[in-house]
Amino acid sequence: MDIIKSIEHEQLKNKIPELKVGNTVKVHARIKEGNKERIQVFEGIIIKVQGGGINQTFTVRKNSYGVGVEKTFLVHSPLVEKVELVRVGKARRAKLFYLRDRVGKAAKTKEQIGARIENKEIVIKEDLVEEPVEEETPAPAVEEVATVEENVVEETPVAEETPVSEEVKAEEAPEEAPAIETEKVEKQEVSDTVKEENVEDVKDADKKAE
Repeated sequence: MDIIKSIEHEQLKNKIPELKVGNTVKVHARIKEGNKERIQVFEGIIIKVQGGGINQTFTVRKNSYGVGVEKTFLVHSPLVEKVELVRVGKARRAKLFYLRDRVGKAAKTKEQIGARIENKEIVIKEDLVEEPVEEETPAPAVEEVATVEENVVEETPVAEETPVSEEVKAEEAPEEAPAIETEKVEKQEVSDTVKEENVEDVKDADKKAE
């Protein structure tokens, strides 16, 4: 976006009235007279709407004591307080310059019968509503939780060991079984009494026995 367009966008109104050619309206405009400021109402018929954006204008015409008076207003001007719809008129042209040559009742547009008189507005910019920011509660650190647990452990009282007398210990200790003397077993040497005999002698003895 250009710099000029961004500046113009800031100057635009959020809502503007719906303007149609041929309608009779009351324009509430601010007028400064010295140090005083007042609102003046100008009632007439919209004879043209031209331009766009911040330069959009509309012209209102009225007859005052037989004299035609026209006034052009900026739609987005801060001096225009509001535009109030009075009568809905029929118009088939974009600009009603032919009303300048007419006098009396002919200088007015025909009224649209049965039309609702509603002050409609066109939304150009939506009002930005700042949502309250919720403050995030900081989560407890892990180290702090660990230190708390350590303190709790330290605070728990430890059961003190009751002193036990030597006599009680001696009674509770089981008596040692008496040592059993083992007799020494004497090893006897056994000598083989088998005599070696010749194979031939044994065979001869067997034959004799037969």
